Amino acid sequence: MKQLLKRLAIVCGIALILAALLQLNQVTKPELVNTDGRSFQEATVTGILQDNIQENGSRIGDQIVSLRLEDGSEVEANSPNGLLFGTVCEPGMSVIAMASKTGSLSSFTVYSYDRFKAVVGFLAFFCLLLMVVGGKKGIKSVLALVITFVSFLFFFFPLIMHGIAPLVAAVITSCLILALTVWLICGSTCKALAAGIAAFGGVLSAGISAEVFGQMAHLSGYNVSNIEALLFVGQNTRIDVGQLLFAGILFASLGAVLDIAMDVSAAVSELHQMNPEKNARALFQSGMNVGQDVMGTMAATLILAVFGGSLGTWVLDYVYDLPFLQLVNSNSLDIVIMQGLSGGIGVIMTVPLASAASALLARRAHERASLPCQAER
Repeated sequence: MKQLLKRLAIVCGIALILAALLQLNQVTKPELVNTDGRSFQEATVTGILQDNIQENGSRIGDQIVSLRLEDGSEVEANSPNGLLFGTVCEPGMSVIAMASKTGSLSSFTVYSYDRFKAVVGFLAFFCLLLMVVGGKKGIKSVLALVITFVSFLFFFFPLIMHGIAPLVAAVITSCLILALTVWLICGSTCKALAAGIAAFGGVLSAGISAEVFGQMAHLSGYNVSNIEALLFVGQNTRIDVGQLLFAGILFASLGAVLDIAMDVSAAVSELHQMNPEKNARALFQSGMNVGQDVMGTMAATLILAVFGGSLGTWVLDYVYDLPFLQLVNSNSLDIVIMQGLSGGIGVIMTVPLASAASALLARRAHERASLPCQAER
């Protein structure tokens, strides 16, 4: 009977969560761009009617090609010679066609190469590799990744569309992702609880560090490069675009912080199982020793990831040989520095938090487990 009631409670809880998510996702998106009469569909290039290749091998202007659409009809389309839109078409190539209809007139343009199969195939290979190498925990890791993506799409975005401050929404979403990820991988254990507490503390440290640096350097979410487009969105929605930069820093540090929190907590848990009589101070010191070995490489990994994401900006600054004072005071460079160092501070702070939490929880669990034995004596 108790088991039945427990399962019924779980089903009711899941139903309530789904109902709440459904209600949360009832958002009205403003029409920022007029898309009337425009559609995208898969197509196959059947022929090149007019090529744009020159005698010297360069391409100037547009290609004129014939396409077979999904419904089997043949149409004529332009394929722009651009780096962002269009592609160099060849017969038999799968492309995405953009159809524009005005009244009874229709025109077609090749938007891009059809990358759907490549994206899905690469994603499937990644998940398969993770499951093969990781075994059961690899499968749980894939589920955690799916939950993370779903949390962004169906929880974080609707929250900010409803007017919740992006920083607050990021903290709530981070807590949800941390709790579900740790529970999936480690279950309801002291190790999981310690990793979750430490990861939350590390992410919060990263957010506070970014906020403090932003105040000191007079940087805000309005100093980003695409602020004009964001301001337009902010004027037509309830999103506070000024906080998106700092919310992004929280999410950017989440993976690295969770990784090091799990490493330290798992190491302390393993040491405690091998030597249950080891006191909390010794467990804390062991966790710090493990964390110090991982901390440097993890902080470097995070900073390198930020550096790699803005490599184009760094190359431009280097090639143009900009003066030092101009570089060190530019918004773009300082934002990159803030992102990298704030995430690094989050990683550093996670080490003592994970060591302390896992040591204390391990000792408390051991003391509780030994109480019945002492009472029997």
